[in-house]
Amino acid sequence: MLRAPLLPGCGLAALLLALPAGAGGGGVTITSYGHSALLINGGGSSVLVNPFKAVACAAGLPEPRVRADVALASSRLRDEGAPVATARLLADPGSFRIGGLRLEGLAVPHDRVDGRRFGSAVVWRWSQGGLEFAHLGGVAGALKPEDKVLLGRPDVLIVGVGGGAKVYDGAEAAALVRELRPRVVIPVQYVRGEKAPKDCDQSGIQPFLTALGGSTVKRPGATLSLVGPLPEGPVVQLMR
Repeated sequence: MLRAPLLPGCGLAALLLALPAGAGGGGVTITSYGHSALLINGGGSSVLVNPFKAVACAAGLPEPRVRADVALASSRLRDEGAPVATARLLADPGSFRIGGLRLEGLAVPHDRVDGRRFGSAVVWRWSQGGLEFAHLGGVAGALKPEDKVLLGRPDVLIVGVGGGAKVYDGAEAAALVRELRPRVVIPVQYVRGEKAPKDCDQSGIQPFLTALGGSTVKRPGATLSLVGPLPEGPVVQLMR
């Protein structure tokens, strides 16, 4: 489990271009644990995103105490980067190689005031099961043009949509979807019931769906299987 070095004489952009089309083929199976925690199995690897403690907006949810090869966290805040799973937890930017996966973490302001309140968050890019993933499950800061270039056009975009101090709101997330043009969008970090938990500043899914407008919306439940090539989309998959 070594940190992957940059290619000689190349920058990060060149490294991203050199990444394989996917860590193995055959698609992926995605399991939702609520809030912004997803377990992605496929291509011979398992990736858990944003494991949480059951606090704040994740209050009342069963914690994802599962086993995975790697856990990718937006930050080390307890509701989006808690060490509750049996996995190597990555919560800092950089280039990593773990098993058959190559993972790129980019630092982005966690809040809308250039990180002065919550510091930096990490957005993640990787290939798995023949599909390209981008994970922006806990970010509110604007992406720089170079960030968007490095993220490319993902097959699957995981993006927070509930608003509040450290997550995109519906309009911000919809604008990002239009820019990145993913084939599948999995919204996370929004209130799923009628009332937000105590100490939660997020709202529901409808502002995002309204701002995005016109996209196909599906409700697969807690498990979703995806096999490439995916249609143009974007298809919004509202997981339970």
